[in-house]
Amino acid sequence: MRPDPPLRRREPSKPAQPKRQRRPTDGQPRGGPAGLETRPTGNYRLALRADFRYFCGMSEDKPLPRSPELMSRDDTALLVVDVQERLVPAIADHPRVVFNVRRLVDGANALGLPVAATEQYPEGLGPTVPVLRERLGPIRSKLSFSCGQCAEIFDRLRERGIHKILVAGVEAHVCVEQTVLDLLNDGWRVYVAVDAVGSRHAVDRETALRRMDSSGAVLTTTEAALFEWCEIAGSAEFKEISRLVQEPLP
Repeated sequence: MRPDPPLRRREPSKPAQPKRQRRPTDGQPRGGPAGLETRPTGNYRLALRADFRYFCGMSEDKPLPRSPELMSRDDTALLVVDVQERLVPAIADHPRVVFNVRRLVDGANALGLPVAATEQYPEGLGPTVPVLRERLGPIRSKLSFSCGQCAEIFDRLRERGIHKILVAGVEAHVCVEQTVLDLLNDGWRVYVAVDAVGSRHAVDRETALRRMDSSGAVLTTTEAALFEWCEIAGSAEFKEISRLVQEPLP
């Protein structure tokens, strides 16, 4: 009689394996549990990268809009106020003031900005200094301290679509300040180049700058204005602006 075969231990059954999901081929993300998306693949990854560049402002096709606070060659004019032969020698640090006004005039001419100039009672204070006079067109004479008397200057600028004015000249606490306040009252956006205005006494200049600033004028500098007008590098105009800002100060 044969012996019975040994009993075999029964192994527990393995759980059924879930079906492998089909790998997407259309550039869409792989499906995950409960409809969640896992790692992006293919074209979807490229789309995410493009969105990232757009939201971070890295798109070369869509630059940020230009701030209305900035001047440009299309909407700005330069006004040179009363830089005259008999008045300039009395102005504190007058060589630097005239130097910066001259650079502004050269930059405006190079970039095509309109430039206007005035003289206060030229019979007594003399004409505009030669270094500026030879660069300027017709110069309007006046008796009032404010250039607001010269309404035709501003009427012509408005006809050209100009609504911003950078003011430079002397004296900061008299003709420049009164002009700036009148222009602000007339609805102009007014900028003042602080290193291109001057007075006989420092306290008058500093007080005038504070008053113009608190009244709504924008304080800036000669170099900042030149680059603001130019806006981009790599052009023939930029080379001229770069040359101007590299000139040694007197």
